[in-house]
Amino acid sequence: MSETSTQTLQYRVDGPKDAPTLVLGPSLGTTWHMWDRQVPELAKQWCVVRFDLPGHGGAPALPVGAVPELAQRLLDTLDSLGVQRFGYAGCALGAAIGAELALRRPDRIASLALTAASPRFGTADEFRQRGVIVRANGLEPIARSAPERWFTPGFAAAQPAIVEWAVQMVRTTEPGCYIAACEALAAFDIRAELGRIAVPTLVLVGAEDQVTGPAEARTLVAGIPDARLALVPGASHLAPVEQPAAVTDLLMHHFSTAWYNPSDTATGMTVLPDRLPASPPAPAPAGPAEPSGAKDAAEEQPQQTPAPAGPGDPYDAGMRVRREVLGDEHVDRSVAATDDFSEDFQQLITRYAWGEIWTRDGLDRRTRSVITLTALVAGGHFDELKFHTRAALRNGLSPAEIKEVLLQSAIYCGVPAANSAFQVAGAVIREETRPQE
Repeated sequence: MSETSTQTLQYRVDGPKDAPTLVLGPSLGTTWHMWDRQVPELAKQWCVVRFDLPGHGGAPALPVGAVPELAQRLLDTLDSLGVQRFGYAGCALGAAIGAELALRRPDRIASLALTAASPRFGTADEFRQRGVIVRANGLEPIARSAPERWFTPGFAAAQPAIVEWAVQMVRTTEPGCYIAACEALAAFDIRAELGRIAVPTLVLVGAEDQVTGPAEARTLVAGIPDARLALVPGASHLAPVEQPAAVTDLLMHHFSTAWYNPSDTATGMTVLPDRLPASPPAPAPAGPAEPSGAKDAAEEQPQQTPAPAGPGDPYDAGMRVRREVLGDEHVDRSVAATDDFSEDFQQLITRYAWGEIWTRDGLDRRTRSVITLTALVAGGHFDELKFHTRAALRNGLSPAEIKEVLLQSAIYCGVPAANSAFQVAGAVIREETRPQE
């Protein structure tokens, strides 16, 4: 067993170094210890690599706001260990990382297990709202409510020590990294891509999971060609903690039977070695060969980051940013209220305000929110100030920073205008930062 920390991801290795590698990914707010009860059995057969998300479990606080970037940091970490090909099991955000790897780097994944997973976790608004609450109140409200989301009531009542351990995991997470991970989940959506996951996949879900439950699991199984469902009775969101023996048995069976056989070329798949030579570094491997007549894999894989819009119509980019900043609920309400008379105006603000200005690289969204709040106070546009205060919180401004913006506006825009602005913004801040029940 070895334990270390890198500039990529903090990791721990258990089991024989020369065995095939099995990677275990944690959920948001947890550490690699959520897999403690599985490791003794798994490490008899595999070299088990566990990792912590940034800012979790004492890991370096290097925030990552996108699942593809988390997946790349994991690949960089595995490269540093000389691991080329591996099995992967992940829970919630850890499952999202595994699905991302299966989609973008199928040459690296031998077999996949997704626990408490979904092709889209709730709505973007839900996770961005959670970020607003953490900025305003810290992680304490999230930590106190974690056991209700993670465990069944009976388990929580019978295992107070585990409940306290769960609370402490969240409480000791670095808030900025937690918020960034919420942003990563807000942007994660692979519903249209499930059919391209081409590795044997186990979808494992707690029967009583109220966060990502059986319905989401069945969506994954229906969309992934080579997937099967395992329902764990008496378990909620953190099934590996609540029902460790059942989850261990399921993982043992899946990875023992679904691992590609290196001597089997009938699949038409180029099978890569489990480990790279330690020195010299091996060149990047080619992707798996496609069966005859299949479309070139490079044509099917979308880019990690959308290309700049260029001279084309900026409407689509504008609508995306408008939704990210103002929230789906607000935008849907505006779109639903559009009629023939106002349609051109709605297209105008989407195309030019959001598509031409808010998408520019010259200022970050926090700064654009500061400017927008000030301009709305100066113009006395208090209806719009209401939803742009909400947008400012989503863009990362704290209530204290919004207060400073309004105080500065009082000097340059007038006390009466600032007085009204404080009333409007204060009501929004109280509503948005109220800890979730």
